[in-house]
Amino acid sequence: TDDGGALRLKARKYEPLPGGAVRTTVTFDADPHEHLYGMGEYQQPVMDLKGTTLELAHRNSQVSVPFVVSSKGYGFLWHNPAVGRATFAKTGTQWQAAACDQIDYWVTAGDSPAQIERQYADATGHAPVMPEWGLGFWQCKLRYWNQEQLLETAREFKRRGIPIDLIVIDFFHWPLMGDFRFDAEFWPDPKAMADELHEMGIKLMVSVWPQIDLESENYDEMRAHNYLAHVTSGKDVGMWWPRDNQFLDATNPEARAFVWGLAKRNYTDLGVDAFWLDEAEPEWGGDYDYSHYLYHIGPVNKVGNVYPQLYNKTFYDGQLEIGRENEIVNLTRAAWAGSQRYGSLVWSGDVHSTFDDLKAQITCQVHMGMAGIPWFTTDMGGFAGGDPNDPDFRELYVRWCQFSCFSPVMRNHGDRSPATKVPGKPTFDRKGNPIDHIHTGADNEPWSYGEDVERIVRKYIAVRETLRPYTRDLFAQAHADGQPVVRGLFYEFPDDEAAADVADEYLFGPDLLVAPVTELGARSREVYLPGDESTTWTNLHDGAEYAGGQTVIVDAPLDVLPLFARNGADHALNGMI
Repeated sequence: TDDGGALRLKARKYEPLPGGAVRTTVTFDADPHEHLYGMGEYQQPVMDLKGTTLELAHRNSQVSVPFVVSSKGYGFLWHNPAVGRATFAKTGTQWQAAACDQIDYWVTAGDSPAQIERQYADATGHAPVMPEWGLGFWQCKLRYWNQEQLLETAREFKRRGIPIDLIVIDFFHWPLMGDFRFDAEFWPDPKAMADELHEMGIKLMVSVWPQIDLESENYDEMRAHNYLAHVTSGKDVGMWWPRDNQFLDATNPEARAFVWGLAKRNYTDLGVDAFWLDEAEPEWGGDYDYSHYLYHIGPVNKVGNVYPQLYNKTFYDGQLEIGRENEIVNLTRAAWAGSQRYGSLVWSGDVHSTFDDLKAQITCQVHMGMAGIPWFTTDMGGFAGGDPNDPDFRELYVRWCQFSCFSPVMRNHGDRSPATKVPGKPTFDRKGNPIDHIHTGADNEPWSYGEDVERIVRKYIAVRETLRPYTRDLFAQAHADGQPVVRGLFYEFPDDEAAADVADEYLFGPDLLVAPVTELGARSREVYLPGDESTTWTNLHDGAEYAGGQTVIVDAPLDVLPLFARNGADHALNGMI
């Protein structure tokens, strides 16, 4: 009833806060039988979000993009960048904002998930064209720590005949956080380095962080011009790792212009092709006390979720200005609604090197695509941990490689064990304090894992190369029509109720069904094949054909990823798997 009945329940609740903002709760009736998808990246192997509660906030390996798609034919965007919570209960959906000035949401309807995604892209922006160098294999590790080491790695790829499109220089290639330049001791001639890579046909990406060390050469100027975020009380520090520092205020357009000027002069003018925008949430204090910090446009608990979008905009707009249209990819650890239009390639953060983490990446990439961010990747093998000499980790690395081959971007990265201390004289800050160099992890190239693993990795890099025409077409659909590259089974088979909550398989585009192996020692697995008798699925390992609408058990020796082609569309992979 209008007055909420005997319970006096209200669809909209406002709680006044100091300063004029309000804490808001909005509640909607919901169909108990609907299935829900999207909302970004949450580390849980759950496909249907019905029955979940999600924090609306960014964390390392958690990305809040508050757009949800219902099997009942609607899409809903909670257009509010405040920290909050979304609850998808059986008979009701509730959205909460910690602080806001007004309620703002957007609803669209469509006859299919594809139509809803198309309309959402039209409203919030389309992803750019993925450049050709985004379709192949990317190599990275924590961390290549000097120029010759990086170049020798690239040369070894060429000597071994392993295709590679891009190589990455990770963090702490700078003297201090916030200097936004190469440390000349370890990177004496960045332009010559970039030139040699380009002669080999390899693009160069560099990691950039928004943390500004209090002793950085840029700190005083940035603080004087209010280019940094602030705390509400106490010492004006946003992060204590690895030393006291404060975050770039990406919500301030003048701050964005200042940082881009440094990046252009010290990176792109020297031949750097792309940026890795790490720490994009950012990790406030390491404990995410959002209420303690302030941006140019307002308190973090009120506007904080928009930060990664504007951080990415900094580098997208800057690269547009220097003529890089259709060549911009920003690898980033967080995103918000609309980030896709700024070339945001979201990766799933510092996930651990376990089979459970691998399993969660399947649903992460599906939900990110449903939230309107079609570009997604993970650290192949997981980020945290993993000894290349450990047989169990080698198996995980192979299974993750197979999964990565059928992700939007195939990217190798991780902090491998054992770590090694970087030699060389210490860096000194402006006060004369010595600073130890951040460690480098163990080798993380395909040949670092032994001949058997290298052979399998080579196989799937070759598969990725064969897929180029198909992958190029999928990215073109993402650009023109807002379609996700990776899709849950429900996307192409919305009438198949059994496909609605399958969380350990997915579709790479409309034609290829991917069933990663996510258990140590498994050499077979069950696979659900969606559709009905009019749909034919071909196992690209043994050529067996099956009708849709059934579960089959298939062999999966270590070098085989269970992969099925829909209605004969094998994209030249038959015989390669």
